[in-house]
Amino acid sequence: MNLITLILMATLAATLLYTININIITKPDINKLSPYECGFDPLGDARTPISIQFFLIAILFILFDLEIILLLPIPWSMNTNPPTTTTTLTTALLTILTLGLLYEWLQGGLEWTE
Repeated sequence: MNLITLILMATLAATLLYTININIITKPDINKLSPYECGFDPLGDARTPISIQFFLIAILFILFDLEIILLLPIPWSMNTNPPTTTTTLTTALLTILTLGLLYEWLQGGLEWTE
């Protein structure tokens, strides 16, 4: 298959998909037309109090998501640094995060009901 045939097939496929998309008639319902803001009513009062537990869970999610990013380069670090240094730093990071999570859990910060 030469390059011109490949380009023609790609153009034909893109044109076909575009034509099908234009010709499909959709009738959106009221739920798809309304704005959605993280589960909150966007048309209500802007000054309603928001549960702090929602933001605490979001911050914990971001914290543990960043932990993955910090732990990702460990296999490469094992080749460039002494293995004992890498293992010590990794263990220290995981210990600090585990102790923080345990503290938050024991204080009742992860409970949705009070």
